Amino acid sequence: MSQLRVEVHPRISGIAPTDWDRCAGVDNPFVSHAFLLALEESRSACAETGWQPQHLTLKDTEGQVLACAPLYLKNHSYGEYVFDWSWANAFERAGGRYYPKLQCAVPFTPVTGPRLLIAPNNKEGNKTEQQDLRLALINAMLQLLQQYQASSLHLTFTSEEEWQSLAQPGLLPRTGVQYHWENREYTCFDNFLSDLSSRKRKAIRKERREANSHGLTLQTLEGESLTPVILEQFHALYLNTVDKKHAHDYLTRDFFSRLGQQLAEKVVLTSAWNGEKLVAAALNLRGSNTLYGRNWGSTGHYPSLHFELCYYQAIDYAITHGLKRVEAGAQGEHKIQRGYLPSRTYSLHAIADPNFRDAIARFLEGEQRALEQDMDYLKELGPFRKATDIQTGL
Repeated sequence: MSQLRVEVHPRISGIAPTDWDRCAGVDNPFVSHAFLLALEESRSACAETGWQPQHLTLKDTEGQVLACAPLYLKNHSYGEYVFDWSWANAFERAGGRYYPKLQCAVPFTPVTGPRLLIAPNNKEGNKTEQQDLRLALINAMLQLLQQYQASSLHLTFTSEEEWQSLAQPGLLPRTGVQYHWENREYTCFDNFLSDLSSRKRKAIRKERREANSHGLTLQTLEGESLTPVILEQFHALYLNTVDKKHAHDYLTRDFFSRLGQQLAEKVVLTSAWNGEKLVAAALNLRGSNTLYGRNWGSTGHYPSLHFELCYYQAIDYAITHGLKRVEAGAQGEHKIQRGYLPSRTYSLHAIADPNFRDAIARFLEGEQRALEQDMDYLKELGPFRKATDIQTGL
């Protein structure tokens, strides 16, 4: 491979959208230039909020961008969803300094996707060249790790391919679990229900009836239908839910406005209306084959409406538009009974202090064994009919 030049960018706007998106591709909207730009320009992800951009590009001798990566210098662990608070506490109790750290991720977004973005002409080349570009990005991150005297580097919600290829060069691998719905070539929602046991079918139909019993109008809005007024109303719902959960309002009103301006064609809002008033909604983003559930908000308590807008309307949309899956966000074993089965997530970690690295490696080994046991148990909880159910007609 020819000589590469590494550049560090303190803002995504310093990278041409065409260069970035040529590497990011079109499958996952969260690694797009427009999404990252909306986060930064809305002041949701910036140095003041503890997300200081350090985005990387790799250029050849002619100045063409061959690869890039979203990277941030952080002074906390909020908004990541791969939890390392216990690591920080342990390191600081031992006299170390855990922050700052480097985070290769999409802020506030627990969505699996590529983190080391490779231009198409290099993807189509041999695997060795693609791996060389990944390693060049990792080496650049490790140099920044030393330069900033940071404790660690974390690549979170990576693709499985990246995770498999980079665990060997010395990064500590970690896995987690989310709950995803898979489209088995269903033709309609009832076709999906026919795959479930009789008891689960009845439970879901009951929830859907209850969700539709509140006298509200349910609508799925996207594209030009998502006016600035609607997105402003959704931000108010988002704040209301954040307050109820005593969580952090990471995303500003300006973020949702910019999302509507820059990525309206990717946004899908499943919503409930009381006349002209938006009273509940779930915000999703659409990729090439996946619908990603991101944020939920409501003005009050409407039994079963959360399940309807976040899970069942998302399934309806995916079936109608021929999408392969729905990823409904982080956590939530309750999703299993609604057809969202456990799926692995992946992360990679470099720890600068060798003794602390050894301790983390041992922790991850134990965590992995426990996760394997949990995965086996969770899979058994699925609502889909077993062979014995089919034989007995259940």
